[in-house]
Amino acid sequence: MSVEPKLGTVGLVLHPSKPVAASVETIVAAARDNPVRVLAREHDRGRVPESVGTVDDETFAEVVDGIVALGGDGTMLGAMRLTVARPVPILGVNHGNLGFLTEISPPELPDALARLAAGDFTIERHAGLEAETDGGELVTAFGFNDVVLSRAARTGAVSVDLSVNDVRYGYYRADAVVVATPTGSTAYNYAAGGPVLSPSSDAVVVTPVAPMAGISRAVVLGAGDRVTLTVAPDSAPILVDVDGTAGGTLQPGHRLTTVLRRDAAQVVRLSAAEHASRSRVKLSLLDLPLRPDQLVELIPPELRQKAHEAIARREITDPG
Repeated sequence: MSVEPKLGTVGLVLHPSKPVAASVETIVAAARDNPVRVLAREHDRGRVPESVGTVDDETFAEVVDGIVALGGDGTMLGAMRLTVARPVPILGVNHGNLGFLTEISPPELPDALARLAAGDFTIERHAGLEAETDGGELVTAFGFNDVVLSRAARTGAVSVDLSVNDVRYGYYRADAVVVATPTGSTAYNYAAGGPVLSPSSDAVVVTPVAPMAGISRAVVLGAGDRVTLTVAPDSAPILVDVDGTAGGTLQPGHRLTTVLRRDAAQVVRLSAAEHASRSRVKLSLLDLPLRPDQLVELIPPELRQKAHEAIARREITDPG
């Protein structure tokens, strides 16, 4: 894989359990005869060839010039969080399910590596939520999908006061409260009935899950707003999840504040239009309705022609 010096060290971020060995071998083979160093994280030592060096997470984030994430959206989000302090281009290879962030499948990887080598790609910049607490424990402090406050047990409810830029606006009493980025608006926020935000929007959305009292609808706020949720005295103990991973705990009296940081991650796009088209299909599978003629538009041209031919053959052989 002949690349520019700025991509001289390529890092691998692997899904913790999915079989990704074939993709790893493809990357290693592409780099073998070129001045490219392939690096993985220490805990993946047993899953990469001996020719691939391994380092701790901190060193990994400091030295890689680009990352190939092998997994699903969760793997991509993990790679993005790794590089918050020093964003580098991240290519996602979908070994998962829907994969809104990942762009290519494993069979497409060789061509994708060649395009990376030629510099034939664009960068899609993503904003992330930076969280901090006044009291409580916060293990994970940065997320690209969402920060979720949920009850620690099945009883009780999450009860928190909402402040925006230090001005109080009301309270939530619900099973959970979701603070989501535009990227994360299609995840838990969407499942809870919140709006889908355009990826190009500078906004965050706060959505209650199964609200019982207080604010019952999603609230969309600006990118520059500081969103503070203060745990009320009558609240159940709260678990904080960041991008679906355990982020910490909060008790009554504790406060959690989030701010949106622009350009916190760089995602490689080989074809932004095609990726957007695929995302429309995936969203339609979740819930957004498309008419049949709109669905046809999303089928790749070569497959569209085959579909028309198959339909025509069926009409001839089965005219009734």
